[in-house]
Amino acid sequence: MSATTSERHRYGPSAFGDDLRRFWNLTITLAATEFKLRYFGSVLGYVWSLARPLMFFGVLYVFFTKAVKLGEGIPHYPVYLLTSIILWTFFVETTAGCVQCLLAREGLLRKMRFPRLVIPLSVVLTAIFNMGGTLVAALIFAIATGVYPTWGWLELPVIILLVGAFATGIGLMLSALFVRYRDVAPIWEVASQMLFYVSPILYVTTLVPEEYRNAYMVNPLATLLTEMRAAVVDPAAPHAWDLASPAALALSALIGATAVALGIFIFIRQAPRIAEDL
Repeated sequence: MSATTSERHRYGPSAFGDDLRRFWNLTITLAATEFKLRYFGSVLGYVWSLARPLMFFGVLYVFFTKAVKLGEGIPHYPVYLLTSIILWTFFVETTAGCVQCLLAREGLLRKMRFPRLVIPLSVVLTAIFNMGGTLVAALIFAIATGVYPTWGWLELPVIILLVGAFATGIGLMLSALFVRYRDVAPIWEVASQMLFYVSPILYVTTLVPEEYRNAYMVNPLATLLTEMRAAVVDPAAPHAWDLASPAALALSALIGATAVALGIFIFIRQAPRIAEDL
């Protein structure tokens, strides 16, 4: 037996495996199975994936428009709030779901040899499945309330892709680190709550004082949600590049790209030892 083969059997499969076709088939199969099992035995089934963000939106909308009056003077604020909540829910479902996904599949990891990256990517796909229905509902709501399709809507798939890439990078990092450091779960729970309030979800970026906007827009989610408002909700709203300097936007892009690259690097490095470390 060669040294390479011996090393492979000692430490277990890599992140991607040797067959990309098998890799993607396993990922899709695992995601579809997880999606079906999540609502198995439930009376309402998939409706729950629609109900959660919609009920969250309802509570926030009533509070922030009736009590706090935060939405006053913001065109189509309900549409912006709903769309932001859906994108945030997608982000947090992906990242939080990845944290303990390897531990949840411990039995599978110990008994079978398959590409380890399949497990966190199946979490990402499941989050995409859940987002699909709510996003369609949001677009119908937007049209019903006077927000009609424009060429800017073509930016939405790109924005979703970038949010998903950022979430996947963080998710890969969290899942690999959690195997060794169980404190990752409570740390990310606190960090994600902080990220929620420093992202323009309940409010729009133009409400942030001008002197703080460059620092604020360094957050990749702030940049993407700001652009989402101009592209999808209100064409008259300023674009991300209208509110932040090129340097701030470049740093935001660098942070997002670094999260993706670092997440992939850490996961690939830890993948052969995951079953051993659990």
